[in-house]
Amino acid sequence: MARTPVWKSIAGTLTDDIAQGRYDTGDKLPAEAQLAARFGVNRHTVRRALAEMAAGGLVHARRGAGVFVAAKPTDYPIGKRVRFHQNISKGGQTPAKQILTTETRAASAGEAAALALPPGDPVHVYDGLSLADGQPIALFQSIFPAKRFPEMLTALEETQSVTAALQRCGIEDYTRSETRITARQATATQALHLRVPEGAPILRTTGINVDAKGIPIEYGRTWFAGDRVTLTVGGDE
Repeated sequence: MARTPVWKSIAGTLTDDIAQGRYDTGDKLPAEAQLAARFGVNRHTVRRALAEMAAGGLVHARRGAGVFVAAKPTDYPIGKRVRFHQNISKGGQTPAKQILTTETRAASAGEAAALALPPGDPVHVYDGLSLADGQPIALFQSIFPAKRFPEMLTALEETQSVTAALQRCGIEDYTRSETRITARQATATQALHLRVPEGAPILRTTGINVDAKGIPIEYGRTWFAGDRVTLTVGGDE
């Protein structure tokens, strides 16, 4: 089994320190020499770990002053009701979404199965980027049954909110019936959008949302920047 590079382990430990509140946004991290002593490594190894965290947007260096926490990983609840704007706002950050592409096409076999549609039925596809305080935290793809929601893409482009768009289409409430979480490495294009190095750790979730009658209305896939988001599972809101 391949061993995890020491610098990656250090970056992970410091990221956990930030997530747990040991260091808050704006705080200065210990000097390289102190971190080297803490982890029993040389300063070059510490520098590599800090560079990785800086590439992920967690810290930034000030010439002659040191390395400071730029952002705290965002807690993102995964429960019965998953609402992006609410999740980010509860964490004290400003949510935003950027539309990348929208299209209507035939559903793949997996998409049709997830949405309980006949194979090849048309679906609306919404690809976008989720941001917190202007920092990209996730890429997402949402897929909706086009026959049931013919105006969905127009509503999404006008509101940039799945919840608001579904309300326009007559869905007042919806819940998550299933969520799966897997670890991945960022591809070149994902890395570009998320502003992380290619191969950086990301978390992929797949989920199905249903209406009040339990009928699937959205099949979603999201790729979270691994060191900017802490997924929490078990809440109902």
